[in-house]
Amino acid sequence: MKCDRCENQATVHEVTVHKGTKVEKHLCEICAKDEGVVVQHPPMSTLLSKFVISTEPGAKDHRPACPICAMTFAEFRQHGLLGCPSCYQTFEEQLIPLLERAHEGGSLHVGKIPRRAGKSLDRHQRLAALRRELTEAVSLERYERAAELRDELRTVGDVPPDAETDHEPELS
Repeated sequence: MKCDRCENQATVHEVTVHKGTKVEKHLCEICAKDEGVVVQHPPMSTLLSKFVISTEPGAKDHRPACPICAMTFAEFRQHGLLGCPSCYQTFEEQLIPLLERAHEGGSLHVGKIPRRAGKSLDRHQRLAALRRELTEAVSLERYERAAELRDELRTVGDVPPDAETDHEPELS
């Protein structure tokens, strides 16, 4: 491919998205430097170490593998399927960015809920959030906020109105 500015061979390829439009630039190294594009060439050994597995006898592969099914992240990338539930914990660090990208930054389920479970599930999630916030408010000694949250929990229906709440909630 030729450079967009001159007739030399393009060795730098830049893709950007500007206002929803994909813009591609194909430049030679000289034109790339003129446009302020930083061209860095890491040492070849660094590049190869990411892709080549040592074939020496007794050499260990330092990439993590699932302790249950022995799947590596490279195998997951190749097949697109995890081997077992333990893989989610093993590869959590690598999976989170993939999931966030796939779900446009979301990490919590916000999709549809079956009608028969909808109201009870919404209520359950709301109660859990209020309880977490109450525990945090008490631990930070924000007792006024804790009282507000306690009252809201009563409204939602988690704390019976006759329950004794004049003392601090126990944190376990």
